[in-house]
Amino acid sequence: MFEGMVHMSRNYITEVNDINIGPLQLESGATIPSVSLRYERVGPVGAPVVLICHALTGNHVTIGNNEEPGWWSGLIGHRLAIDTTKYQVITFNVLGGCNGSTGPLSINPNNNRPYGKNFPNITIRDIVHAQYLALKRLQVDEVFAVVGGSLGGMQVLEWGLLYSNIVNRLIALAVTPTLSDYGIAYNYISEQSIISDPAWNNGDYNSPSEIRGLEIARMIGMVTYRSAELFHERFGRAESSDGFSVTSYLKYQGEKLASRFDPNSYLTLLQAMNSHDIGRDRGGWKEACKKYTCPILAISYEYDLIYDPNSIAEFASHTPNATYHHVSTKFGHDGFLTEFEKWSWMVQQFLES
Repeated sequence: MFEGMVHMSRNYITEVNDINIGPLQLESGATIPSVSLRYERVGPVGAPVVLICHALTGNHVTIGNNEEPGWWSGLIGHRLAIDTTKYQVITFNVLGGCNGSTGPLSINPNNNRPYGKNFPNITIRDIVHAQYLALKRLQVDEVFAVVGGSLGGMQVLEWGLLYSNIVNRLIALAVTPTLSDYGIAYNYISEQSIISDPAWNNGDYNSPSEIRGLEIARMIGMVTYRSAELFHERFGRAESSDGFSVTSYLKYQGEKLASRFDPNSYLTLLQAMNSHDIGRDRGGWKEACKKYTCPILAISYEYDLIYDPNSIAEFASHTPNATYHHVSTKFGHDGFLTEFEKWSWMVQQFLES
């Protein structure tokens, strides 16, 4: 599957394309004059739509193909938990991202130069508003379910409050009603590692790959996403030609991300995550919980450092029609990206109930 590809049979669509939604006014009051979102769309024509929301460094390629599987191809596809023979699945690359949607790499029509460091601050709510307008352009007037984890889960929770009139189910994985101070602290460390890089040049860097600080930010993320138990089990103080195996692993992960992700986009999305608070301007998160009108499935993962399972359980206890499950795993926060055999049945059962 490649960008701009559209394959539609009489009854089935497989598409990766862009949709322009025109100008978008942000929560800050600023307006982005022209916004385009890249999306993947797979499933039967006319089938109930399931909207997928991706995490921080994810993208719109949720399903992909045999040669290049998407990041959630173990959960979504033919006869899987989110069955693309039953549902039409749509995933947008988020506003502020760097995989085809309008973000810091995009050209600012006001000066014909990339936005770069001047891309405006956005919130989770801005991201969701953009997706709503894109769905309208795609002639989707009802969403059967919205599903996502982490940053994607933040979007899920906002979808249920901003557009409750068109959403029938919410599946929020590894996400709390607000981003914790602990999460904000790690985001700050990641941010500082990027902007302190000598090649940063106040955001006017020559090439994203020059910013070694992004590699460090990714290493920080990898440590917080998984558990000490998993690291011990996987590495066990083993050594490699470059030192310890665990340090080689972190170096590889850092370089891998830096080769495909833009530092300005990374910072933009970190700030959007920091803004996450379903209770902002709604009387606090517990009051906001009362405003959900559709069924919600909330899933937490053991050893999740940033999105505390106890906080997710408390969210569910204050939310009408909420179902809560906890998954035992050594993968910590990354549990929502792996070990599908442990929890995909929960998703499937919730969708079919």
